[in-house]
Amino acid sequence: MFDRCPAALTSKISRRAFLKMATALMAMGIVPYAQAAGKKGLHGLSIFGDLKYGPDFSQLDYVNIEAPKGGKFTYIPDAWGYNQNPQTFNTMNGFAAKGDGPMGVEICFDSLVSGTADEPDSVYGLLAKTIDVSKDRNTFTYHLRPEARFANDKPVTAEDVVWSIETLIDTTKGHPSIGLHIRNLRSLKVLDEHIVEMVFNGKQSLFEPLSVAGLPIMEKAFFDNRSFTQNNLKPIIGSGAYEVGNFKAGQFIEYKRRDDYWAKDLPLNRGQGNFDIIRVELFRDPLVAFQAFTKGDIDFRSENTARNWAQKYDFDAVKQGKIKRELFPREKSATMQAFSMNTRRPQFSDQKTRQAMGLAFDFEWLNENQFFGAYQRSITNFAQSTFSASGPLLGKERELLEPYADELDPSVFEEAIVPPVSNGSGRDRTLLRKASKLLKEAGWQRKDGILKKADGTAFKVEFLLNSQVFERVLAGFIENLKALGIDAKIRIVDAAQYQDRVKTFDFDMVVLSRRFSATPLEGFRSAFSSHAADIEGSGNYAGVKLKAVDAMIEKVESATSREDMETAARALDRILRAHFYTIPNWHITHHRVAYWDKFSRPDVKKPDYGFPYLTTWWYDRQKAARL
Repeated sequence: MFDRCPAALTSKISRRAFLKMATALMAMGIVPYAQAAGKKGLHGLSIFGDLKYGPDFSQLDYVNIEAPKGGKFTYIPDAWGYNQNPQTFNTMNGFAAKGDGPMGVEICFDSLVSGTADEPDSVYGLLAKTIDVSKDRNTFTYHLRPEARFANDKPVTAEDVVWSIETLIDTTKGHPSIGLHIRNLRSLKVLDEHIVEMVFNGKQSLFEPLSVAGLPIMEKAFFDNRSFTQNNLKPIIGSGAYEVGNFKAGQFIEYKRRDDYWAKDLPLNRGQGNFDIIRVELFRDPLVAFQAFTKGDIDFRSENTARNWAQKYDFDAVKQGKIKRELFPREKSATMQAFSMNTRRPQFSDQKTRQAMGLAFDFEWLNENQFFGAYQRSITNFAQSTFSASGPLLGKERELLEPYADELDPSVFEEAIVPPVSNGSGRDRTLLRKASKLLKEAGWQRKDGILKKADGTAFKVEFLLNSQVFERVLAGFIENLKALGIDAKIRIVDAAQYQDRVKTFDFDMVVLSRRFSATPLEGFRSAFSSHAADIEGSGNYAGVKLKAVDAMIEKVESATSREDMETAARALDRILRAHFYTIPNWHITHHRVAYWDKFSRPDVKKPDYGFPYLTTWWYDRQKAARL
């Protein structure tokens, strides 16, 4: 399901308590999966052996198993999947390398294992009833539940599992962000109709076995006469709690709860999947989307615009209490929002040029005048996490980076780079003078009011957007860039064109927003590795290509303790910040949520690693009747 989808485990981050526990385990000589080594019949897996729920657990702690089924939940998505476009779709395959899949389609698919929203690095058997782990922790054997069924009532077999995983990790078929993560799977075998064996080569990261087991499983027979990558609006057969219902490309898609869902009574699923219909509405115009919410056509809105939150919720339905507004704590995850510069473009190939660009961005003015002081400036690629570098480079971080001193800017070995604080005027002349000096050092000369290289090439920058929302936010930044002599402008394109241009890296600058996991192995490789820089559809928008970055990613992935992993992640953060691939934006510590008061939710605090409103809330008929 949406908020506990195994593939979405990469959107979770660890808490300090887990860090202390993991460090203590390592001090005792415990290594990843050590508790599982040589054991059979396991009900779940955890990297450090800290499964919260035992073999006989009856439910998850953050659900209400008495929650009634029924009703409809209509919302607008605010996150991206592998190749999912929040404004349109032209294929039902949300996992293929090509096309725009519908938002939320992963709810239709089960995986061998599933994570929970209250643990950072654990999974429990879903399609798999039990798991065997070899003594060397390189072989994982999954025993499927014989009762597992696809939506067409055909059994889920080991052949379906092997075919699905092999297809998804093939970067010519599955989305590149999937295959990039899976590099050390040596073999995948069908041992029996209900037994699958995965063998790794011993170089796998802590998270790679869980990542493979968390991939969505599809019916192999469905694709006997169909291409996996061909855009097709025929819904794919899955085994999940929902199936595709009514839809109209570019407007909406509905997911219907399956009364015959084979796993609805498993402890992992009790109290979840409560809505009969989950409807995803698609809007190209955010103003039209907001108006649809005020009229009751949309049930739930996650408000991402500070101005809207401060000024627009004064209409009658809010005043009358028909619409509730609440703040929910954000997940304990490393967040990254920034303006990303594409170093594949010649104007951004020089580090000093990129640094100068950042000096023209006045966050303090923007926060005061447009954001109502709602945000905090992000100074790192990994805000709100233990992966953020700080202070001077010392100890193990220095040891990791010193072999790459010839490649790295000297500032990497000094204090961690922090964006300057402006005077809040909107045009801080001190910072702009510094930016002008850097641009001159980078070889730009001002001629007729425009910066140009010696060969006459003008400095042009285009911000690629798919919505007018950021146009107002960028206005002051654009003016400062123009004052420096940079021909800066905004280009707004439709959702399909935007998706295609981002996939093929056909842009100068884009607004980048992502969240990394508790064990951010796969996310780092897709976002920053040299290999990913050359693969269309990857997350390396900036085109980062540094041996030191690749080495730090390898250190993160090969770490045998959380302490070592975090040290390498902080070293990576230092490199990225000192080379100015992005201009950090801002972050907020809470979800801003508004919803029509016709839903109820479990009487427990929100879990730390997910916001499972789609799976744990339910339609309250009494509240709806009052509306």
